[in-house]
Amino acid sequence: MSLFNGSKRWLTTTLILLMLLLGSSLTLAVDRLVNDTGESNLSINQVRLRVNPVMLAIERNYHQLNTPEIQESVRSMAREQGLRLSFAGLDGKIMLSSNPSSEGQHIQLASALHYDLNHAAYAKDGEDLLDIAFPVIPAAEGKQIGNAIFTIPKAMVTVQPSSMLPLLAVGISLIIALILGTLLISMHRNLHKRLLSPVNMLQHHAESILKGQYDQHIQYQHADEIGELYAMFDLMRTEIKFLSEQRTQQEQAQKELITNISHDIKTPITTIKAYIEAIIEGICTDEKTLMEYMRIMQTHTDKTAQLVEDLLIHALQELGQISVEPREVYSGPVFEAMLESFGHAVKIKGLTYETPDSVPNVLVRMDTTRIEQVLSNLISNALKNTRPGDVIRVLTELDADQFIVKIADTGQGIQPQDMPFVFERYFRGQASPVYSRVQDGAGLGLSICKNIVEAHGGRISFSSKEGQGTIFQFSLPIC
Repeated sequence: MSLFNGSKRWLTTTLILLMLLLGSSLTLAVDRLVNDTGESNLSINQVRLRVNPVMLAIERNYHQLNTPEIQESVRSMAREQGLRLSFAGLDGKIMLSSNPSSEGQHIQLASALHYDLNHAAYAKDGEDLLDIAFPVIPAAEGKQIGNAIFTIPKAMVTVQPSSMLPLLAVGISLIIALILGTLLISMHRNLHKRLLSPVNMLQHHAESILKGQYDQHIQYQHADEIGELYAMFDLMRTEIKFLSEQRTQQEQAQKELITNISHDIKTPITTIKAYIEAIIEGICTDEKTLMEYMRIMQTHTDKTAQLVEDLLIHALQELGQISVEPREVYSGPVFEAMLESFGHAVKIKGLTYETPDSVPNVLVRMDTTRIEQVLSNLISNALKNTRPGDVIRVLTELDADQFIVKIADTGQGIQPQDMPFVFERYFRGQASPVYSRVQDGAGLGLSICKNIVEAHGGRISFSSKEGQGTIFQFSLPIC
């Protein structure tokens, strides 16, 4: 059950219990208010039961009320009921009374007649007796002939309030209070277990991540909102761990890059310096030797320039500022000139260099300098994986709206374990005993090629079989 649904049920239950508790409190308050006014503890029914025989006797014998026998009978009946009677006519004259001496007297009907118990109680406030009046209406006459005024003890008509309702209300209130207390304690424990404790644990994990400790798994047992938060937090931890490891690897690769480039630049510079010193010292005695020295120096200078160019492109690639400025050119003359410029470097290595007889002449958008750099890197990569007697072959073709260039060699090929990482920066393939030059370079060339080709809207790929050679190909969209 989710925390949201659980808290909703808790809130609903608590509100219901509070409403019941409020209802019980209101019941007690109303009961106390009614008891305090005294309006509900006077029972007119008790009075009617007592006076009914007397009233019947008066109504049946009202024509003979002046006879002593009837008068004594009515007085006797009133005494038996514990009542005192005064029967007054409509003019206020007392015609019959439990006290015979008051007969014949007149009373003030306006002040003496109280048909309501509460009015009677109010008129006799503080006294133990009440005067309650009933109209006398004989059935034969069908009209009122007088009023029977009964003086009765207040205790006779006072009904003691039942104590069950207050006790029941108090009992319900206590039960609700206990349930509320239990519910609140349970809620507190549940919130501490399902919310506060997990949040504290999450804070501990966050502190560990800030300290660089990414290996501790973040787990939560319940499938609720906190569980979802834990899952996202653990996913974030995994991502941060991956990024941290990637950054560490990248920093290590950059250190190795600097070391390798420093070594690779130092070697040709040292060689160039040695040949310059030899020329200055006059070791070259003829023009042929001098020209040989110059060619060696040029080779090492080209290598140094290539390393510096790769490093510059890498820096621009890191900053996302690699400059590619495509322009519309015809592919034929441009690629023929590029391929011809690489022929000398391939042939002096003792390799066979094959180029297409004719390059398809179509209009493409490309940055000539950058595409030449791609060809240079791919051919240089082929040179590293071949040995004298092998063949480097360049093919060009059209496929739908793409101009395709292929650079194939018959060298050692790429080892299967290296294939997934060929285009990654800093990657340098494993060297075999025969092809020790595979690891030459900084591992930036193919990554730079991929970036340049994709910046033109093209694609670059390769296929290779170990021991049989490799084919790299890239495509450029035709205008």
